[in-house]
Amino acid sequence: MTATDTHRAIDAVWRIESPRLIAGLARIVRDVGLAEELAQDALVTALEQWPESGVPDNPGAWLMTTAKRRAIDHFRRNKRIDRKHQELGYELEARRGGAAADLDAALDDDIGDDLLRLMFTACHPVLSTEARIALTLRLVGGLTTEEIARAYLVSEPTVAQRIVRAKRTLAEARIPFEVPRGAERAARLSSVLEVLYLVFNEGYSATAGEDWMRPALCEDALRLGRILAELAPKEPEVHGLAALMEIQASRSGARIGPSGEPILLLDQNRARWDQLLIHRGLAALERAHELGGARGPYALQAEIAACHARARAPDETDWARIAALYDALAQVAPSPIVELNRGVAVSMASGPQAGLEVVDRLTAEPLLKGYHLLPSVRGDLLAKLGRFDESRAEFERAAALTRNARERELLLARAGAVATVRPRT
Repeated sequence: MTATDTHRAIDAVWRIESPRLIAGLARIVRDVGLAEELAQDALVTALEQWPESGVPDNPGAWLMTTAKRRAIDHFRRNKRIDRKHQELGYELEARRGGAAADLDAALDDDIGDDLLRLMFTACHPVLSTEARIALTLRLVGGLTTEEIARAYLVSEPTVAQRIVRAKRTLAEARIPFEVPRGAERAARLSSVLEVLYLVFNEGYSATAGEDWMRPALCEDALRLGRILAELAPKEPEVHGLAALMEIQASRSGARIGPSGEPILLLDQNRARWDQLLIHRGLAALERAHELGGARGPYALQAEIAACHARARAPDETDWARIAALYDALAQVAPSPIVELNRGVAVSMASGPQAGLEVVDRLTAEPLLKGYHLLPSVRGDLLAKLGRFDESRAEFERAAALTRNARERELLLARAGAVATVRPRT
C-alpha cells in the first residue's frame, strides 16, 4: 500500500470511527471538546505511524486505545489524577497492560448509548441553530471543517469559530453528557430532529449557491437519521423523520436535469424515483404508526410524501388527502410555511381560486416577507387563473428574492413563459 493509499484509508476510517471514538471518550472525560481533541491526537498519531507500519486489522480499536492513553496523559499533566483516579483507575491499569480487555469491553458495551448522548449534547438548545448544525456534522457526522464550510457556502474560519464557541458554551454551561429523561427528553429530542431535518433540507433544496441540490448533505442527514432510529427505536417521531427523509431522498435522481436545472415534482420522471428508498420510508412510517405517532409533525409530513410516492403518475395523486393532512399538520405544528403548502394542496384539490384565497391571506405575514416561495406559488396560481401580467410580476419578484442561482433561472424562465401568453378573447 502506497502512502497515498494509506492516507485515503485513514480518511475512510476516521469518517466511520470518529463519532464512536469521540462518544466513547466523552463518556470518560465528560467534555466533548476535550474528547474531540483527544480523538484528533490519535488521528495525528495514525497519520505518523500507519504509513510505515500499515493500517491495523482493527483501526477503530487502535485509535480508541491511543486516544485513551492521551486522556490519561492529559489528566496527569493537569495534576488531576487523584480526583480522576477512581473514574479512570482501570484505564491506568490498561496502560500498564493489566486490564485492556476489560476497558475495551466497557467502552464497547455502551457505544450505542454513547452515540445517542453525543447527539443530544451536540444538539443542546443552549447552542444556536447554526452551532448545533456545525457541531453535529463535525462530531457525529465526521465531516471536516472544510467540508461543512463548503456545504453551507461560508468560510472555514466562520465554521471553525462556531464549533469552538459551541464546545466552549457546552463546557461553561456544564452540560452533562447524558440522554435526558422525563419532560426534558422530548424537548431535547425535538432539537436533535430539527437539526437533522435542517441539514437534509439544505441538501435537498440549497438556499444559496450555484447548485439546486447538495446530495452529500442529504446523505449525511439520512445516515444520521438511520443511526438515530436504531438508537431510539421506540420514539415514533424519530421514525417519522426517517420516513420523511427516505421518501424525499428517493426523488433526488429525478429532481435535476442534464445541465443541473431543477425539475419540479409534477414534471419529474417517476421511473427514476428510487423504489428501495420509498420502501424503506414506508416501512419507517408504518413503524411510527405502530408506536402511536401517526399525528406527529414529521409523520404527517411523511404521510404527505407517501401520497406522492404511491401515485404512479401526477394525475393519480390524492390531493384531497394531502390537503387534509396539511390541515392536521397546521393543527399540531402551525406555521406560515405549512399554510403556504396547504394552499398549494387546496389548489390542486379544489382549484386555483380556492388555493389563491389561502395564499393571499399570507401576503401580510411578516415571517414570509422575504420568502421567495410565496410569490412563486402566487405566480403559479395566477397563471392558472389566466392573470398572466400579475403572474409574471410574482415570478420576477420570487427570482429577485431567492439566493440560489438555479432556482433564479427557473423562476425567470417561468416569468418569461407567462409573459408570452395572451388571455383568450
